[in-house]
Amino acid sequence: MKTHHYIFLSTIAFIVLFYNENVGLNLGILGVLYSLLTLIKTPDRNRGKTFFLLFATSILSSMAFAWFGDFSSFLALVVSLLLLSFRSKNKRLKNLFLVPVFVVNFFTFICRVFSFNEWFPKSEKSGFWKKIFAFVFIPFVFVAIFFGIYAMGSNHFASLFTNYELDINLFQVFGLGALGFFIAFNFFNFVVEKQFYKQNHFLDNDFKEKDKIQKPTYSFLDLDSERTSGVISLISLNILLIFFIVTYNYEQFYEEVKSPNQLSEETHERVNAVIMSIVMAILVIMFYFKSNFNFDSKAGWLKIFAKIWIFLNAVLVFSAMLKNTEYITSYGFTYKRLGVYAFLLLSLIGLILTFYKIQFKKKNVFLFNSMSWCFYGMVLVCSFINWGGIITSQNMKRTDFAINYHLRSISFSEKYLLKYAEEKKDIHLKKEVLEKIKAEKSSTFLSKILYYETIKTK
Repeated sequence: MKTHHYIFLSTIAFIVLFYNENVGLNLGILGVLYSLLTLIKTPDRNRGKTFFLLFATSILSSMAFAWFGDFSSFLALVVSLLLLSFRSKNKRLKNLFLVPVFVVNFFTFICRVFSFNEWFPKSEKSGFWKKIFAFVFIPFVFVAIFFGIYAMGSNHFASLFTNYELDINLFQVFGLGALGFFIAFNFFNFVVEKQFYKQNHFLDNDFKEKDKIQKPTYSFLDLDSERTSGVISLISLNILLIFFIVTYNYEQFYEEVKSPNQLSEETHERVNAVIMSIVMAILVIMFYFKSNFNFDSKAGWLKIFAKIWIFLNAVLVFSAMLKNTEYITSYGFTYKRLGVYAFLLLSLIGLILTFYKIQFKKKNVFLFNSMSWCFYGMVLVCSFINWGGIITSQNMKRTDFAINYHLRSISFSEKYLLKYAEEKKDIHLKKEVLEKIKAEKSSTFLSKILYYETIKTK
């Protein structure tokens, strides 16, 4: 199949899957279809291990969305498909170009779609598709546009068509067709500008020989002065961080017990301070180890104090994790409190990668390349887990279990709420949960969330 076949097939599938439907199982099916079409379309030279891994994660994230249909699974699905499409174009392009490439393509869509020679068949063998495009698609687009304009300008004109009962909503078909075509065109026919290829080598993880030449970063500082400045700076920052860790832990674990609101506010402020501290720590290390000092035989002390600083920042992360654990033990699980663990875990991974960068002499961009994969991995894992179920199952063990909060604000908690209602013989709660499940199960097939189909209501 040619590019235009993939575009039109995907557009038709989009209309069929979403016509008179809500977003649910249909988006998961569309994700699987896009993944399979990308696999078929991708030449063998671009089918590396990473490509097949992304193909697998695209299928899995499509299934996760069909199961849960929440934001985390949606984000995992979108990122997986974009990475798969991006990798199918060129396996050497760095993932950091993913967002700018697709943003550029979205804005240049109007220009590219009318460049028929670039994506539409030139051979006479495709005469059938040319005729369909010329005799059906283009006239339909123009008629639909002007029909909308005339209908807005004349009620009598609009009534000529609205008085008839049609089984097909032409406005919806046109809207879905336009959206489906826009998505399919940018997915299967996106363009990577030459400028991105030219800049790709700057995102390599390893230094080249020319980068290993010892030279001062600034003209007004010689190498010895710059090296000594780094040692003094890191010694000072280590001492400062030790005092901060001591006071931070004293405030967290030894000060008087405060109200829940005060504790919540202070916990989030301190976690934000920890995350900001770690980000700044990584940036400072990137400043000193951007090139020369990675290969400086006299920079031994600089590396030692940098590694000590990384270790102390890791201690700070674990202190924040302990405080968040204490907070959860006292007041229960919430999405935000679990999110704190996610941010702290990413911070810890960033510190480990920074240590790796110093130890194995990697470029600064290595951190961005690696963290982009770590972030994707975090999103992917989160999309497979029923966090709402975890929150509800743990909180229902507490004496202060807030039923209405978990019923209204926590997603996918119905199985556990039914169990709780049975244990407590709460007929009112059971009735509310069953009504919610019944409403979800009453959705049409393509709009279903599969999670609710697994709940037994009898």
